[in-house]
Amino acid sequence: MPAPNLFLVYVSDVERATAFYADLFEIDPVMTTPRYVPFEVAPGVLFAVWGGRADLVGPQTPRTSEVGLMVPGSSAAVDDLHAAWVAKGVTVVEAPRDEVFGRTFVAADPDGNLIRVSPVDPSPSP
Repeated sequence: MPAPNLFLVYVSDVERATAFYADLFEIDPVMTTPRYVPFEVAPGVLFAVWGGRADLVGPQTPRTSEVGLMVPGSSAAVDDLHAAWVAKGVTVVEAPRDEVFGRTFVAADPDGNLIRVSPVDPSPSP
């Protein structure tokens, strides 16, 4: 069975979200359409913004999932990325802190979708 290879984030304004994620992740979209814009984040794996259900997106919508960005390096790498995103004006909803899986923080896109930054998970011990 194939592994999941498409991750959608519902947004109310596709152009705004496309600009936000292109700048945040420093990546260009694969293509753009009025309601769907995918970014290839790994070979054969897409992260996309989807405006086809903008009626389901709003400040009152509970956010119960997160886009995850695992960064290589030490806790300092997470803190450095936090500082870079703050300098870009990104909304941080959870300041950097230590968690059981390492240093982490949470930011939000313009629609309130959550983006968690954390270290790369360690390889299991043999």
